[in-house]
Amino acid sequence: MARLVQKFGGTSLADIEKIKRVALRVAREVARGHDVAVVVSAMAGATDRLVGWTRETSRLHDAREYDVVVSSGEQVTAGLLALALQNVGVDARSWLGWQIPIRTDDVHGKARIRSIEIAELKRHLSLGQVAVVAGFQGIGPDGQVTTLGRGGSDTSAVALAAALKAERCDIFTDVDGVYTSDPRIVARARKLDKITYEEMLEMASQGAKVLQTRSVEMAMNHRVRVQVLSSFVDAPGTLVVDEDEIVEQQVVSGIAYSRDEAKITVQKVADRPGVAAAIFGPLAASAINVDMIVQNVSEDGLADLTFTVARADLDRAVAVLEEKRATLGFAALKPDSNVVKISVIGVGMRSHAGVAQQMFQTLSEKGINIQVISTSEIKVSVLIAAEYTELALRALHTAYGLDAKE
Repeated sequence: MARLVQKFGGTSLADIEKIKRVALRVAREVARGHDVAVVVSAMAGATDRLVGWTRETSRLHDAREYDVVVSSGEQVTAGLLALALQNVGVDARSWLGWQIPIRTDDVHGKARIRSIEIAELKRHLSLGQVAVVAGFQGIGPDGQVTTLGRGGSDTSAVALAAALKAERCDIFTDVDGVYTSDPRIVARARKLDKITYEEMLEMASQGAKVLQTRSVEMAMNHRVRVQVLSSFVDAPGTLVVDEDEIVEQQVVSGIAYSRDEAKITVQKVADRPGVAAAIFGPLAASAINVDMIVQNVSEDGLADLTFTVARADLDRAVAVLEEKRATLGFAALKPDSNVVKISVIGVGMRSHAGVAQQMFQTLSEKGINIQVISTSEIKVSVLIAAEYTELALRALHTAYGLDAKE
């Protein structure tokens, strides 16, 4: 017998028939004798509709009332799933964030969880009742409803699993696990049985959409075993676990990519102390995150500085720098949104040399020019022209021996 947390996303709860199928899936675990808490997202498309209504009503909306509106989608699915469970003979009740309570800070729209008071929830679980918890929401210090940001239901589920000391947190979604690369592009991508927290965190932050980054970070910090699996296929998924649980690591576990990148080159800026701070300071003040950075060799005291920002921030970043042109003294700005970031990820890279060289060699053989490079202990990322995305992913997947066997 175990205590499990199951989380179902919007596509798994998209209509009443799917909600009834989820209820049967939960009922199976109850029949096996497990204590089960279920965390639900809003129905697919519901949150977007609620956000649209909020903006239509008031463009400069009160963030507290915004949270009241957009959190209502999860309230609906929690109640419906509790009803569906009762309908198949399973004792169940719904819980909203404030009823548990899940306490957060006061940053409305992207709150962070501070604590979960689980005594009452545990009492109900011990009586054999399934707890259906509305994800994505909590209660702030002022007693107001808060939301955790898009994808926050994953974070709710992992946080609840940590608080309940659950054996596992199962995240049900529309994919059946974590793959070595995007199977829509790389036909020979393989589903991984296990992946480490660190690798999953890099995969999520580098563009893989399977899990939300904050939820992986929380799972790693609290050592919550997470399983990613499909609501629509009755098969084991991918376990996200501590490195110690994986007997022998692949050197490279996956190839991720992100199209959400744009490049800016600041041309002919003075090569002297303080210039980088003068460029990146105003961007930071405007809440624009900078990712990859490269500076070329100085010539006549002038250098080019290239960096990447989120594609959505490109126009704003250019405007911020143009405002500072007189102070910074650069010759020109060259923005480019036609780029993609490709990342090779694997904890085995810590103990194996030559991973980056193999990446560069493979791309060179395909005639793909590398524009920017960045590395971490378990990742090598490069920026390339967007038109080479598919070619690069497939070539690297083969080069690192990740292709599924025929």
